Amino acid sequence: MPAPSAPKPPPFDPGDPIGIDDLLDPEDLAIRDTVRGWAADRVLPYIAEWFERGELPGIRELARELGSLGALGMSLTGYGCAGATAVQYGLACLELEAADSGIRSLVSVQGSLAMYAIHRFGSEEQKRQWLPGMAAGEIIGCFGLTEPDHGSDPSGMRTHARRDGGDWVLTGRKMWITNGSVAGVAVVWAQTDEGIRGFLVPAGTPGFSAPEITHKWSLRASVTSELVLDDVRLPADAVLPEATGLRGPLSCLSHARYGIVWGAMGAARAAFESALQYARTREQFGRPIGGFQLTQAKLADMALELHKGILLAHHLGRRTDAGRIRAEQISFGKLNNVREAIEICRTSRTILGANGISLEYPVMRHAANLESVLTYEGTVEMHQLVLGKALTGLDAFR
Repeated sequence: MPAPSAPKPPPFDPGDPIGIDDLLDPEDLAIRDTVRGWAADRVLPYIAEWFERGELPGIRELARELGSLGALGMSLTGYGCAGATAVQYGLACLELEAADSGIRSLVSVQGSLAMYAIHRFGSEEQKRQWLPGMAAGEIIGCFGLTEPDHGSDPSGMRTHARRDGGDWVLTGRKMWITNGSVAGVAVVWAQTDEGIRGFLVPAGTPGFSAPEITHKWSLRASVTSELVLDDVRLPADAVLPEATGLRGPLSCLSHARYGIVWGAMGAARAAFESALQYARTREQFGRPIGGFQLTQAKLADMALELHKGILLAHHLGRRTDAGRIRAEQISFGKLNNVREAIEICRTSRTILGANGISLEYPVMRHAANLESVLTYEGTVEMHQLVLGKALTGLDAFR
């Protein structure tokens, strides 16, 4: 009998050239497609105008819609959270950042920083008070760690909290805080006699204000604020009871960086798809520019880095779901994927030529946003040193 013939491979898909979708189950695909559809309907038609105006109008309505999708605190369990897998949360981050980094930042700060801090380190009363409303998007949260003079070295923060009878009194400033001026609650980290502690500061508390930061050239469709704490008096139960020292805020940052590993590939995908479509239709010298060898080389190299980055994100997501992820591995993903996403955007811009700087196309907007993503939640240098220490066993931070 003749040997059975090998199964015929499916047609080549330029959108999924190495078949990464085969790694996803139907629920994964459904979540991804739902978030992609929401972004296409509620963000993409308006984002260029929002970016040009430097604002994110209707942020509270958008937050409620994202809450109804289950995208806020997505990978947390209980208290109204979706309890999704890490891979599913990553897919959502990719689709949101394919629309705009500012939208993914809104979701990331809400869920992976503010909500995660409360969920991981808060009391049962704090969880019940804040998390259901935050999961629904009725309450927006922010995360106050970075200061005007202390970014990469949060251990030197100057914001401090002192005990005064049964209360805490907070004084200091935080800088570059996403969601700050629209937040109903701020998770603020401060020095105390007991070490660094986290505090829940409700909006409207006397002495607390959050002036918005303007004149940004990146993340323009995002609310970015300063937090000012001028003798803010809080009750004893405002402190997160399970977090003492830097391990608390740094674990929150690690959780948020994981979403960036995926999100950066969303920005890269949007830029690549724009360049690919443009190369197929833009004619020079009598034919589409996609038919020239140099353009094809650029597209091939971009596709390689894009889908290698997505595959890396998948791998880290599976490790997270298996409880086997390490902070160094997340640094690996953040360092690689943001750096490659920026290069993809820059190469895409060369294919679009002069049109690459127009907001008619998403390329320059994503490139500008990624300059912020490159720096926040760990600069390139910090992640290089994290990996360097892991590789050599030698600490080069100090």
